[in-house]
Amino acid sequence: MKIEKLYDIYIKHNTIITDSRKIEPNSIFWAIKGENFDGNNYVRKALADGASFAITSDISNNTNNKCIIVEDTLVTLQQLAKYHLKKLEIPVLAITGSNGKTTTKELVASVLSQKFNVGYTKGNFNNHLGLPLTILSFNKKTEFAIIEMGANHPNDIKELCEIATPNYGIITNIGKAHLEGFGSIEGVIKAKRELYKALEKNNGTIFYNVENKILQEILPKTENVEYGNSLNSICKAKIINSEILLNLEITSLNNEQFELKTNLFGEYNTENVLAAIAIGKYFEISNIKIRTALQNYYPENNRSQIFKTQKNTLVLDAYNANPASMKTSIKNFIKINNTNKIAILGDMLELGKYSEQEHLAIINLIDENENEFEQVYFVGLN
Repeated sequence: MKIEKLYDIYIKHNTIITDSRKIEPNSIFWAIKGENFDGNNYVRKALADGASFAITSDISNNTNNKCIIVEDTLVTLQQLAKYHLKKLEIPVLAITGSNGKTTTKELVASVLSQKFNVGYTKGNFNNHLGLPLTILSFNKKTEFAIIEMGANHPNDIKELCEIATPNYGIITNIGKAHLEGFGSIEGVIKAKRELYKALEKNNGTIFYNVENKILQEILPKTENVEYGNSLNSICKAKIINSEILLNLEITSLNNEQFELKTNLFGEYNTENVLAAIAIGKYFEISNIKIRTALQNYYPENNRSQIFKTQKNTLVLDAYNANPASMKTSIKNFIKINNTNKIAILGDMLELGKYSEQEHLAIINLIDENENEFEQVYFVGLN
């Protein structure tokens, strides 16, 4: 079936479900085949439970006109998402990076929501399946799309950009993440650079941290908006206080200043906050609205979260750690001027041949600062 005809069906039944246990009336069941499951086996059940249509690659399911047979259900889903985004004709901002991309996405969404009806990636729907599902959750009321892009292997970002066709983008930073899939830090740089190449092709705009030398070295000749401590930055920040929660003084390009009290732990979140401010300023959102949006943002999903119990203050920053994020988080925890500090550190995955040396580097960092901790616990699979 041609995408145009499939799109007509989607417009009338625009709830797409990939889990047959969650079927809703007037929905489309999309049979996805994964490593450990095959949605094609649940097509008849989905239709019996109320799905209006089922998209399947198994010809044996072709029992009535509610079954639509396609060669590859995932590829068809991606093509439909690309077609839908083209129909919406809205700006698309893509966000990737080794660290901070989810927090940055949430902060940017909070800021841009002050002016636009924003559609954005929820949770960790940032891969080849989650990204098209995110796009297909947008509707005609959506005015601005924010798409998070995750990557484990070369060409992942390139392929996601082919679906989302972004005209704005940001790489938060580049570090030692997913080394097992990329092979080396050079492989990580090459993979993240795929976003810049897509934006160059699309005549897009790049937001970047001027203090990040790696990002500066790989910048293409596009419209580039810098943030961070330089004369030409659209905004810069001075840390007023980072005792538990981050408190900043923000200065914009026209020397306007305001104080920002965040609900984020760690000085490393400064660049995430600045990215959100830079994008907000670029799209002409006032300082008052930017400050309101950021001060009302509370982190979740195990990222930079603060919990207070009757006896302790807990800092939870444990989502899919990598060497760069682990070291930064530990160093920030060391700076906190409290006694009886306890660290509980989980292992770092997807490091391949670098796993032993990177875990040893974390142990050495703890040993070098042993007087800063009352106790340290290491938790791992091995």
